[in-house]
Amino acid sequence: MPKAYVFTRYGGPETEALADVARPGPGAGQVLVAVRAAGVNPVDWKLRNGLRRPGSGERTFPSVFGSEVSGVVEEVGDGVTGISVGDEVFGNTVDGGYAEYALLSTAVTAHKPAALSFADAATLPVAAATAYDGLHQLDLPAGATLLVTGAGGGVGASALQIARSLGLRVVGVASASKKDFIESLGAVHVPSGPGLADRVGAAAPDGVDAVYDLVGGDVLTEVAALPADPAEVITAAALPEALARRGASRVARARTAAVLDAVAHLVVTGALDPHVTRTFPLEQAGAALRAVEEGHTQGKIVIEVAR
Repeated sequence: MPKAYVFTRYGGPETEALADVARPGPGAGQVLVAVRAAGVNPVDWKLRNGLRRPGSGERTFPSVFGSEVSGVVEEVGDGVTGISVGDEVFGNTVDGGYAEYALLSTAVTAHKPAALSFADAATLPVAAATAYDGLHQLDLPAGATLLVTGAGGGVGASALQIARSLGLRVVGVASASKKDFIESLGAVHVPSGPGLADRVGAAAPDGVDAVYDLVGGDVLTEVAALPADPAEVITAAALPEALARRGASRVARARTAAVLDAVAHLVVTGALDPHVTRTFPLEQAGAALRAVEEGHTQGKIVIEVAR
C-alpha cells in the first residue's frame, strides 16, 4: 500500500506516524498525482493541533499532512480537460500531500514548467501564492514602501521578492539572525522584538504605505497604525476575531490555477527564488515538520518522495 505521513488525532507530535493508506481515486474535477515533492508549512502542524479552517468541519482520522505538492498525473477524474496522464503539475491538495499519492482539484492545479524543479514547484501553492494574492490585494504603486513582518519565512521571503519585482521599497521584519537573508532579497532589515515601531520609523523615515503581516498578535498591534490608511494593513496570521480591533484585513486568497501560473513564471524568469533550504525524504517527514514547528527556519522546507 502507498505510504503517507498522518496524524491520528488532534494533539502534538505524538499523534504522528508514517502509515500505509489506500491509494485514492480522483473524483469529478480532480487528478491523482504521484507525488514528487510536498511543501511543509506552519499550517500543517497547526491543523494537527486542532485549528479549524472556516467551513471545513471535523477531520477524518488518520489525516494526511500537507496542502501543496508537485508530481506526475496518474489518473484524471470525470470532466477534467487540459490535464492528462503523464503531465507534470503542481497545486493544492484535496486531502493531504505528505504522501506517495495525492488528489488535486484542477481549479488549483497548474502545469509545471520544464525549467521549474519539482521541489521549487511544491512550495508555490501556499507560500508564494499567498504572497502574490496579498500584494495584488494591496495594489501599491511602484515606489511605495511596504513593511513585511515575519519576513524570513516562506510567505515572507516570497512577499519581499514579488514586491521588489513590482517596484516597491520593502522593509522586512525578522530576527537578527536573518539579517543577511533579508538583505539578500533586496529588503531593508529591521530586527523583531520590543520597540519594533520605533525601529521601523528609523529604517523608513518617510513612513510606510502598507503592512503585510505574517505574525499577528502583539506584532500586528504595534505596526497596524503605521500606514495612514487602515485599509493598507493586511494579515495572513491574525485570527478573525482579532482583525477588527487591530484595523487589519485578512489576505483574500484567490486560489486559482492562474495565480499558480503567475508565480511559476516569476520563478522561471528569476524574479522569485523559493529558497528551498532543506529537503527530507518522506520517511523523515516528522523531522521536516519539527523544523518548521520550531519556527527558526528561513525560506522553505520540502519533503521529496523517491520514485
